[in-house]
Amino acid sequence: MKRLRFVRSVRFAVVQLLRFAWLEARCCAFAVAMFAGLALSTVVSLPVPRYDALLLYGLLVTLVFWLVGLETTREIAVVAVFHLIGLAFELVKVRLGSWAYPEPALTKIGGVPLYSGFLYAAVGSYGCQAWRLLRLRVSFYRPVATALVAAAIYVNFVTHHWLPDLRWPLAATLVAVTWRAWVHFTVGPRRYRLPLSLSFMLVGFFLWVAENVATFFGAWRYPDQAVVWRLVHPSKFGAWALLVSVAFVVVATWQARRGRLRPDPADLPSRIRPAGDQEGGAPPERLAA
Repeated sequence: MKRLRFVRSVRFAVVQLLRFAWLEARCCAFAVAMFAGLALSTVVSLPVPRYDALLLYGLLVTLVFWLVGLETTREIAVVAVFHLIGLAFELVKVRLGSWAYPEPALTKIGGVPLYSGFLYAAVGSYGCQAWRLLRLRVSFYRPVATALVAAAIYVNFVTHHWLPDLRWPLAATLVAVTWRAWVHFTVGPRRYRLPLSLSFMLVGFFLWVAENVATFFGAWRYPDQAVVWRLVHPSKFGAWALLVSVAFVVVATWQARRGRLRPDPADLPSRIRPAGDQEGGAPPERLAA
């Protein structure tokens, strides 16, 4: 009997892992589409400069996602905010020499091609899709304090070129203001929870991996990649983990306006959600801590 229960537990764990991987793949659909365009643009002869073609491609992907229902109108509006935030960040960092876009383009402003905003938009799309597909909710979240720290993190990535770099004190402050905050999410028949600060680290790591892929395909170049491609320095993992807080605050603020920020009472551990209480009328489920 114990062996049978063990086999069932392992099988269920594997199934849950596959379900989670599939949900994450769906959340990353926009990012995957953009990376596919980046890769294709390196091997296909284009009638216009590559950066210009990628801008048109990004607009086309956005339109297709909206037409087929993968992104709602409101989600596209949120993603557009990420596009603008990203472009503003790029304009400053490129001017300061943090990285460069060496290829020519007609749609460049201050050395920054307009397509680059879609790379930040991909992060926003992931956040919106994850909130919907994984049914994210956040408990013990301190919106004002977290937003202030996230804004300070964003500003520090610019001001550290002239002022002391405060990323470590800011990282400690971010952990402090999110100390008791939990992200609740659904995989298959169960609800799980994860510390919010840990989720920042995990997403930051995968963004660092994505950054390596992007620079390999020439999306942009760091100074040490000017001659030959090199692995992006691991310190960028920490930078992304901090910047994820900015993305989270934007999406969480929007979800709060829709009443989808705080968890339901049944999100508490060891509670059973009544039938039909979930979005989409999902069946009853036991919630796991």
